[in-house]
Amino acid sequence: MKIAAGIFLIIIMFAVVIYGTDLHVSKTGNDSNPGTLAAPLLTIQRAADLAQPGDIIIVHKGIYRERINPPRGGESDSKRIVYEAARGEKVVIKGSEVIKNWMKEQGDVWKVMIPNSFFDRFNPYSDLIHGDWFDPEGRKHHTGAVYLNGNWLTEAANLDDVKKPMGTNALWFGKVDSNNTTIWAQFKGVNPNKQLVEINVRQTVFYPEKTGINYITVRGFIMEDAATPWAPPTAEQIGLIGTNWSKGWIIENNVIKYSICSGITLGKYGDQWDNTSENSAEGYVKTIERAYKNGWTKENIGHHVVRNNIISHCEQAGIVGSLGAAFSTVTGNTIHDIRVLKWFAGAELAAIKFHGAIDVTISRNHIYKTIRGLWLDWMAQGTRVSKNLFNDNGEDVFVEVDHGPFLMDNNLFLSQMSLINISQGGAYVHNLFAGAIKLLSYDARQTPFLKAHSTENAGFHDNPLGDDRFYNNIFVQRFDLSIYDNVQLPVWMDGNVFLNGANPSKFEKNPIVKKDFDPAIKLVEKTGVFYLDIKFDKAWIKERKRKLITTELLGKAAIPNLSYENPDGSSIRIDTDYFGKPRKETNPTPGPFENPGNGLLSLKVW
Repeated sequence: MKIAAGIFLIIIMFAVVIYGTDLHVSKTGNDSNPGTLAAPLLTIQRAADLAQPGDIIIVHKGIYRERINPPRGGESDSKRIVYEAARGEKVVIKGSEVIKNWMKEQGDVWKVMIPNSFFDRFNPYSDLIHGDWFDPEGRKHHTGAVYLNGNWLTEAANLDDVKKPMGTNALWFGKVDSNNTTIWAQFKGVNPNKQLVEINVRQTVFYPEKTGINYITVRGFIMEDAATPWAPPTAEQIGLIGTNWSKGWIIENNVIKYSICSGITLGKYGDQWDNTSENSAEGYVKTIERAYKNGWTKENIGHHVVRNNIISHCEQAGIVGSLGAAFSTVTGNTIHDIRVLKWFAGAELAAIKFHGAIDVTISRNHIYKTIRGLWLDWMAQGTRVSKNLFNDNGEDVFVEVDHGPFLMDNNLFLSQMSLINISQGGAYVHNLFAGAIKLLSYDARQTPFLKAHSTENAGFHDNPLGDDRFYNNIFVQRFDLSIYDNVQLPVWMDGNVFLNGANPSKFEKNPIVKKDFDPAIKLVEKTGVFYLDIKFDKAWIKERKRKLITTELLGKAAIPNLSYENPDGSSIRIDTDYFGKPRKETNPTPGPFENPGNGLLSLKVW
């Protein structure tokens, strides 16, 4: 019996080590409590301070106005520290605070004076947005914001603008002196003291100060209202939630919204060289060199999973990552309303903006109402963009000075501008391109290419045009592949269908061209579900034979001399369609849908 009891005790101890402890957080709790369900903690930060690898922090319903700075991470993928909303409970984490005591100044203009001590060490109303590749367009912008009933107002360039009759967007203006912060704001027809009015007070909502905080899971929260700074590729990238040069985070099933600059950041650390690149390629090369010294390897950095989140209302990027996003997966997310208010300008503006997207998979996302859907800038190598829906964007995809190999397959590109290209080594397979394509001119910048499935530099090269592959796509109206007729490098094109005025290149020997066929493409939303109306002709399948697209058929990207492969080095076979339906191997259907039917179709695409 003693032996059995001893074995049972060992089993219990082993279970505690493997599975860890549940720490509960509740608005009725107290931070001196042990964190049990019966005696929960009050703040998420207190739970973060206590949590050890293997622990789960369960946060119960309510609004938590705090910034979480996890001091440690997990030890492995199976021994994480997990932060999650309690099942079935609404948990909101905000970087803002409620403000009352507004005084009416004139008309719809109200004023409030707040002591600077309210903001502790960080005051967003004196914090200017600045950095490499940022363009303020001749005025000052701050990371502060004012919200009326959950929607933000627009910062005015000066106080006089606030006092003018209100236009389309309600305005606010802030002034900070040695003792107080004064904010003027337009509240049309309402008393702000009787409404929910909030202001930004925290730079971020969930972000570790230290780097190397690995294996964190964050799931199920609503996170909003962050005074985030500009996030260029040459500086620390702080988002509403961010990983700060770590490995193995899972960010899933969250709602992330109202970040002044960026929603999720998977980017680089900060150092004394931040924002000193003088907006040059040479400056970013130096950034990469320093990153190697700070552990930029497959073993140390990246491998994040960002899935099934709703990300919106960010004026720089929904997801941004310089170098730190390598080897990650971004899937199942809805990203919308990115830089639609156009408060300021600069580079780095996109729903997803990655530098160094090495072996990154971007799949099954819906990206719409953004300035740019996806921007792959420098070192898109082993990147796969698959089965995404892009619509109503300024442009869907921009690939800049990448040498490949990268692959885009089974996507729906439905915006007016589908693709802007100043790269080589791209493979575009089984997509629907309903917008235009634009090739930018030769780019002389010397940019890196890498060893296979690695961050290790293999050399530098300039950016001639060509070395692209277009197989089994459907192009509509504005898409003109004849722009490839005079590029410097070879191109490969086969099995494509050109409709309603779309033009093939001279390099495609046997395209199907139906200049007068209008596929009547229309994306229709019905109670949150999106349907693609499209006219399809089954004759396109029978009119000519097509090959199944594989690693062998795609060959090698010329500059890095590397094959199109999966991240584990295995061969690629494009043997499923947008829906995951198997493709016919002997003669696959052109476009993203395998044998979808004939005539006018209505396909549920999101």
